[in-house]
Amino acid sequence: MTKIRLGIAGLGRIGKIHLDNLLQIPNVEVVGATDPDSASLQYAVDKGIAYTNTDFEAMVNMVPLDAVVICSPTDTHADYVAFCAKAGKHIFCEKPLDLSLNRIKDVLDVVQKHKVKLMLGFNRRFDKEFRKVHELVKNGAVGNPHLVKITSRDPGAPPVGYIKKSGGLFLDMTIHDFDMARYVVEKEVAEVYAKGAVLVDPAIGEVGDIDTAVVTLTYTDGTMAVIDNSREASYGYDQRVEVFGSKGMVQSNNNFHDSHKLYNKEGIHAALPLHFFLERYQEAYKTEMQDFIKGLEIGTPMPVDGNDGLQSLKIGLAALQSLKHNRPVKISEVEQSAPMV
Repeated sequence: MTKIRLGIAGLGRIGKIHLDNLLQIPNVEVVGATDPDSASLQYAVDKGIAYTNTDFEAMVNMVPLDAVVICSPTDTHADYVAFCAKAGKHIFCEKPLDLSLNRIKDVLDVVQKHKVKLMLGFNRRFDKEFRKVHELVKNGAVGNPHLVKITSRDPGAPPVGYIKKSGGLFLDMTIHDFDMARYVVEKEVAEVYAKGAVLVDPAIGEVGDIDTAVVTLTYTDGTMAVIDNSREASYGYDQRVEVFGSKGMVQSNNNFHDSHKLYNKEGIHAALPLHFFLERYQEAYKTEMQDFIKGLEIGTPMPVDGNDGLQSLKIGLAALQSLKHNRPVKISEVEQSAPMV
């Protein structure tokens, strides 16, 4: 079998994870890596990658590639995806594709015109627990879904410098939950109502963001979802999903280091949840890359496409408008205004 030749762009935390996972897939050959920081490229050199360059376009043009995995900062995603599409390379890109609906639509047009495959990095869809929830709901195990509840709380806030460039809580963190809300019940969102506050770190508020939020989503059929977020959970990474329906309920709870429980006169004691996303979604990242490669090999549609990224961003932009104006915001309002962030 001919190996799929890949290049990788960006060797931060997530880039290194994807590179390590790709190197474990037998029919894949990572032939190039790029990062503007030459020191970061040393990680690829140490892994045996033959070609490295600080210039993204040079790597795409000079190395024989079938596809590119983009893990660079958000503000580079749209340009890199468009460049790869015009060069005839298939693409995996970390979320979000961009923070502007108009820019995303333009890039998706380029991808479609050049007939390349694009997969977005919503890794939580590949977590076995969340996949099980999706499967059970799809197969009718809970009947008609009525309510979705999603809890997503980080063990600690990222640096304020990162928050400034990330798009903020809704477009960087909650966007995963917006995607999950669509995924687990396969429904589209019609209206968003968001409330937020700065309860963890005043410095986050000083740069114009929030660190705590509750978002209510109303789907097009009238069913609802509730998402709660926090930048800091003292007990670890809190990731839970629940779907309640006419025939029952399905829950996915946190993953733990172990399943022991100690019972004594002080109470019942157990391990804390896995500390952060690198641990919680370790296997999901592997599955994500495997499914991307599988889609390239057999030509099936990508499990997460550009439209999924577009729809999640619409929800995020509606949440921002809702927070600003203190009212529910319909997705149609966002589509009509197509605001820039």
